[in-house]
Amino acid sequence: MAKNLLEQLKEITVVVADTGDIQAIETFKPRDATTNPSLITAAAQMPQYQGIVDDTLKAARLSLGEAASAAEVVSLAFDRLAVSFGLKILEIIPGRVSTEVDARLSFDTDATIAKGRDLIAQYRAAGVDSNRILIKIAATWEGIQAAAVLEKEGIHCNLTLLFGIHQAIACAENGITLISPFVGRILDWYKKDTGRDSYAPAEDPGVVSVTEIYNYYKKFGYKTEVMGASFRNVGEITELAGSDLLTIAPSLLAELQATEVELPRKLDPENASKLSIEKISIDKATFEAMHAENRMATDKLAEGISGFATALEALEQLLAARLASLEG
Repeated sequence: MAKNLLEQLKEITVVVADTGDIQAIETFKPRDATTNPSLITAAAQMPQYQGIVDDTLKAARLSLGEAASAAEVVSLAFDRLAVSFGLKILEIIPGRVSTEVDARLSFDTDATIAKGRDLIAQYRAAGVDSNRILIKIAATWEGIQAAAVLEKEGIHCNLTLLFGIHQAIACAENGITLISPFVGRILDWYKKDTGRDSYAPAEDPGVVSVTEIYNYYKKFGYKTEVMGASFRNVGEITELAGSDLLTIAPSLLAELQATEVELPRKLDPENASKLSIEKISIDKATFEAMHAENRMATDKLAEGISGFATALEALEQLLAARLASLEG
């Protein structure tokens, strides 16, 4: 019996579900799952997950007491909701879940470290092995330095909103567990900048970027894992077959599952080891210079942080409205 694309992909790449939708995770049975503020906000508005939201609000009220203001309860529930979803997801998957630090802390190293420690403490208090958690942090210079501290404490990190080789090298040199380069968002920028409607999968700028990062890591023996993210179409996914991991939205997982054609491996560590690649060392000045020269990375990192911050603000408003409803 012929295998579909999803089955073939799972043989060479760890498939991760990019969603807060627990039912979708149950359907596609990925090893790992990733969430972000936008996904948690979307999931929190789904009727089937109202119980998770309500339970988190009630637990926050119980923890703080009746004298606490609604704003204080919402603030605590907000801090705990992503972990509440993460705990539910971990009941389904065998691997790891990524839970994101507040994007509004992306340029504050100390605050990011504190929030990462707080998130892992919540999981540990719930009896979860910290090896099953990835703390997700934006790949600013400050975020990378925070992640380096957390990694030394045994707290594994996933550096997100990654758009350039300079971010990827800085992560690898700082011993980060995993990075999430954003394939589709890179494509979005280039389509807008060039006026082109489409790119062939092999020429897709996001695919080219992740391929460059993967080959660099394998050439120089870095242990940091590459997890392509933010896909716009199946062609981007199949061009990155062989990547360490790929995190994929449910709609594209369904498309992969419904397609039966042969899937050739495109990324391979042995092939990468034979390439002629110049090694680059990244310090803060080099990072900032390379970032400034990369218009796409500069634009998309700022846009991504802003977008996640907006989603968090929407989530805070949703929690405030729900608490008011619960407490009459």
